Amino acid sequence: MNPTKKVYGLIGYPLGHSLSPKMHNAAFKALGIDAEYKLFTLAPQYLDDFLTHLDNNGISGLNVTVPYKEKVLDFVELNQDLLYLRQVKAVNTMLFQDGVWWGFNTDIPGFSRHLKENFKPLMRKAAILGAGGAARAVTYVLAKEKASEIVLFDIDTAKSASIVEMVKSLFPMIKISAVDSIEKLDITRKDLLVNATPVGLKPTDPVLVGESMLHRDLFVYDLIYNPAETKLLALAKKVGARTSNGLGMLLYQGVLSFELWTGKKAPEELMRRVLLE
Repeated sequence: MNPTKKVYGLIGYPLGHSLSPKMHNAAFKALGIDAEYKLFTLAPQYLDDFLTHLDNNGISGLNVTVPYKEKVLDFVELNQDLLYLRQVKAVNTMLFQDGVWWGFNTDIPGFSRHLKENFKPLMRKAAILGAGGAARAVTYVLAKEKASEIVLFDIDTAKSASIVEMVKSLFPMIKISAVDSIEKLDITRKDLLVNATPVGLKPTDPVLVGESMLHRDLFVYDLIYNPAETKLLALAKKVGARTSNGLGMLLYQGVLSFELWTGKKAPEELMRRVLLE
C-alpha cells in the first residue's frame, strides 16, 4: 500500500447503494490528489472499535451515514460555530487535523442549497416522514428558513419528539409538532412533503402515503436517490405535483466534504456528471 496515499471513506450499515466513492474518486483523480475513497461497512458491534483506532488506520476523513450520525458525536470535537450540532445530534463529515478528529454536518447546507433551487420554505407548511439523522438536518433547515409549520411522523415516537424538542430549543418561534400517524400529517394542506426514511430503497417497499393525500400544489422531495424515481415520486408525478430526489443533496454535501478534507475547490460539474451517469 502506498504510505503517502490518503484514505477517505463512508461509514454506515448497510452501504450497498452508495454512489459516494465514484463521485469522490473522480474528483481526486481530476485534481491529481493521491487519495482514495472507500466504503467501510460497519455492523454496530464494530463501530466503537473502528472509531477508537481511527488514528492508527491511516484515514484522513470520513462521511457518516445511517445509523451512526449521532453516535460519532462522542468521537469528535466541534468548532465554536458548530456547537449547535450537539443539539441537532447529527454529524455526517469527519476530518482528522492536527491530531484531532473534527465533526461537521454538510447535509444541512447541502440540503438547504438543493431545496432552495426548487422550493422556498419561507412561510410554507411542511410534512416530514422519518425522524433519523437525515430528518434532523432537514428539519433544522426548514426551521432556520422560517417555514410556517413543520409536522413530523416516525413510528419511533421518541425520535420525532426529540426533533421537536431540538427545534423548540434552537428556534422557539417555529410551529412544530409530531403526530402518531401518517394521516395526521394532513399532507393535503401542506406545501412540502419530505421523505427522510429509507422506505423506497427496495423495489418491494410500500408507498407510505396514499394517492388521495397528494395534490398538485405539493412539492415532494425524497432524500433517496437510488432508485432515481421511487414509488412515492412516481405517485406524486401522477397527481401533477413537482418532485425531486436526493441526488442534488448528495452532490452538494459531497462537494462541501471534499473541500473540508482537501482545502481545494471541488470539481462540482464533474462530480454532478459522475453521479448522473
